[in-house]
Amino acid sequence: MITAGLAGLAKVADTDQGGNDAVIDKGLAASEAPLSASVDLEKLIQAHLSYLQKQSDLWQSISRTMLGEPADTVIMEAQHDRRFKHRDWSENPLYSFIKQSYLLNSNLLHDTIDSMVLDVSEQSEALKFFARQYSNALSPTNTLFGNPEVYRQTCDSQGENLKAGMGNLLRDLQQSPQPGLRMTQTDESAFAVGENLAMTPGSVVYQNDIMQLIQYAPTTTKVFQTPVLITPPYINKYYVLDLDEKKSLVRWLVSKGFTVFMISWVNPDQELAHKGFGDYVLQGPVEALDVVAKITGIKKAHLMGYCVGGTLSSLAAAYLKAQGKESLATLTLLTTLLDFSSPGEVGHYLSESSWAVLKQRVQAQGYMDGRTLAMGFSLLRENQLFWPSFINNYLKGETPEAFDILYWNGDSTHIPATNYIEYVENTYRHNRLREAGSFVIQGTPIDLSRIDVPVYFLATRSDHIVLWDASYKGTQLVSGETRFVLAGSGHLAGVINPDGSDKFGYCTNPQLPHYAEEWLEGAQEHEGSWWADWFDWAQKQADKQVMARRVGSKKQFPVLEAAPGSYVKRRI
Repeated sequence: MITAGLAGLAKVADTDQGGNDAVIDKGLAASEAPLSASVDLEKLIQAHLSYLQKQSDLWQSISRTMLGEPADTVIMEAQHDRRFKHRDWSENPLYSFIKQSYLLNSNLLHDTIDSMVLDVSEQSEALKFFARQYSNALSPTNTLFGNPEVYRQTCDSQGENLKAGMGNLLRDLQQSPQPGLRMTQTDESAFAVGENLAMTPGSVVYQNDIMQLIQYAPTTTKVFQTPVLITPPYINKYYVLDLDEKKSLVRWLVSKGFTVFMISWVNPDQELAHKGFGDYVLQGPVEALDVVAKITGIKKAHLMGYCVGGTLSSLAAAYLKAQGKESLATLTLLTTLLDFSSPGEVGHYLSESSWAVLKQRVQAQGYMDGRTLAMGFSLLRENQLFWPSFINNYLKGETPEAFDILYWNGDSTHIPATNYIEYVENTYRHNRLREAGSFVIQGTPIDLSRIDVPVYFLATRSDHIVLWDASYKGTQLVSGETRFVLAGSGHLAGVINPDGSDKFGYCTNPQLPHYAEEWLEGAQEHEGSWWADWFDWAQKQADKQVMARRVGSKKQFPVLEAAPGSYVKRRI
């Protein structure tokens, strides 16, 4: 019955229900063909017998507790599960029973799925993923009466928390896509781009309809001859690399003597629906590299890309090579996928049936709504990024604390419909970038193996968006001298780890065996930040120093406006 119910949930996808239910329902249609499974009957029976025995033990345990007798706990939450940290979950017999009963039912759901033998492994992983979403959504902590902390607060405040929470919910619904929920995760009044975020001095020196190019003012008398061009992801805004003085990769690069340029993507609407993935390559890093060369008088630049910005940068490098242009000194790829054969949990959102629905919606509105993407990414870590905010905002009625990274995370950008569709179909859906000539930009077949400049790969060990071993596969696709570095922490904190910080270390291994696990076995641990390792690597490219370049000194590229520019300030 549970199996049939899960399969039936997939059919709800086409009803376009809103919020978390829509994401779960669409993902449960995560197969390229109709769900076909057999059942390991012995495993299934054992799971149900174990469940019945533990439920019996739980009732006996609670009965003894109610009589004042000592009793053992039947089931405990996982050590990393912080949902049940309030003392009532262990000290109050009623809430202890609710918690343990919920955990037993969740385990039964997952054990039932584990007993199923599906014809396609991806179906099994997708089913497990959305079953996890389903069970976590049903947690008693997400309800008024099922959460002892919320219940006490409601009684003590005579419901004022619920009144404030309803106000928070109505505010967020007004700012949400349809379907979906844009949940406020930080005190947004505490931040302003250009005032206490993205503060590194510089100027916009060039722009087209999809990007502005920022040149940062030097802080050293002399600079390295070779400039740095950074391509950030266009699904978020660039200032994650320039949050504040202490956490700014941009400011640090400038202080080390680099002439730094940054692409700042536009936040598009329907008017740019026709812009494709290839357009973002050509009008993004390719066009920016040409401008940088004209401003500095230096033909080659260090090209650095982050996440999908790294994918764009790699395509730009291969495109320019095919055109016979030597525009790169080095290529740096931060948490970047080139081979999408292991996309992680993100891939569960993009199965055949769910993709058809999403594609149709994106085409109709002219863009992929950035708020929908942000919600999807939050649900990859639902018990850390989604449900805690739901409880705090709507049940407790609290105002979130000020946190710069969460402000950036909520400052989403749309993606033009054509770009989004071409990107998904050529990467997550069909993995064409790894095959020479399978992806074409304006008649030019792309071959990543033609990238022969030194390449620096950075992956992060706990990254849930770009799995580190999936990123490692990219080292096998390029032909230039390659260095792969594995930093601690995740997709954001692992990258934004300032020089001088001992918070997260990193691993290196000069050898690049075929498999990531073999690389890790021979890797050496280092303390400190990967920033210093990158600087040492970049210096080895035999670069000389020249007098610092004044921003706007070229008549062809005058100052258009002060950094951070106007594109980054456009909010959804």
